[in-house]
Amino acid sequence: MNNEERDLIEEKTEEVIEEKTVEEKESLSQEAEAKEAENNEKDSELDLIKDKFVRLQADFINFKRRTESEKKDYVELGIEKIILGLLPIIDNFERALDANTEKNSFSEGVEMIYVQLLELLEKNDVEEIEALNAEFNPNIHHAVLVEPKEGVKEGMVIEVLQKGYKLGERVLRPSMVKVSQ
Repeated sequence: MNNEERDLIEEKTEEVIEEKTVEEKESLSQEAEAKEAENNEKDSELDLIKDKFVRLQADFINFKRRTESEKKDYVELGIEKIILGLLPIIDNFERALDANTEKNSFSEGVEMIYVQLLELLEKNDVEEIEALNAEFNPNIHHAVLVEPKEGVKEGMVIEVLQKGYKLGERVLRPSMVKVSQ
């Protein structure tokens, strides 16, 4: 084997090695690109899943708030209905107590029941609307009579014909009043 043959063999070997190296580089480059594309796709999927998760979490929080609010509204509506049913009964107790001139055990029992009803209202955040000697307010008073009265400024409540009540800040029943003219 002479030098030329050896050089030729070496040259061919180098060419083959170079070709293999180029092929391997291309193959590795293609694999890397494929992996990178796959990773990008997975990252996009992950971002979508994270976004859906955040939205679901927000929806759930809003659902809980809405449910709690509706529950509170239903409870208040139930309390309001019961109280509106009790108000005429309380009015009748007041009339009976005002009409009774005798003090006996029966009238004392009626008065005790009346006091218990008022305490029940108070426990449920129901309070009487103060009307007597107050300036007439159409939001909380219902004027059924108007009468001139000396020494009293016009538009003042001079008599309460039926008590009004409110639940918190909401008027359940306005006070029926007589107003000065």
